Amino acid sequence: MAAAKSNTNWFAIGISIAVVVVLVVLGGLVVFLNNQANDPGTAPQSAIVNEETGAIVFGDGEDTVDTYVDFMCPICGDFEKSYGEQLQTAAANGDITLNIHPVSILNRLSQNTEFSTRAGGAMYCVAAEAPDATLDFFNELFANQPAENSAGLSDDELTALAEQTGAGAAADCIADGTYMDFVDAQTNAHDIKGTPTVEVNGKRLDLQAGEITEMEKLLG
Repeated sequence: MAAAKSNTNWFAIGISIAVVVVLVVLGGLVVFLNNQANDPGTAPQSAIVNEETGAIVFGDGEDTVDTYVDFMCPICGDFEKSYGEQLQTAAANGDITLNIHPVSILNRLSQNTEFSTRAGGAMYCVAAEAPDATLDFFNELFANQPAENSAGLSDDELTALAEQTGAGAAADCIADGTYMDFVDAQTNAHDIKGTPTVEVNGKRLDLQAGEITEMEKLLG
């Protein structure tokens, strides 16, 4: 009886140790995956990229407008049709500083091609390699915006758009996915839950409550 009891105790201890080991391994895996998700990756170096915020910056006006856009998002496309030209003109005239943040929340709607992340990364590639072509490339991404639940544009198609706008120097960067991790990290860092997300002078607007008027006032 004593031997049997001893064996049972050792069996229970062995099971407990195994459970602890599994939990430690799972805990380590969770930490690893979280670190991967928050890995900032390679940060783009460019005169038009704000190192602190990750924004691609146009203009130097006192008032700031930040837009967070996912290139798969149809509402972002509608936003650009309604306000894109006015925002870019205001930035060009020095009336505002326009900060564009490429983000990725709709990869799940691109048939596992991670289009949102790839397109955002391509935007940073152009900003780094051919900054003068960045706004033209941005506009072409929306002019050629793929539908949700499609595969999106391929890297070759993104490169073709870059070349079309005078940013052929970004081709290798796009092919390598150099800034994909940066796009995902920026999405997490800015706590983006939906797009478009708009901020005026640092205040995040409640678009459903009609606060877009605060941005419209800046545009005259």
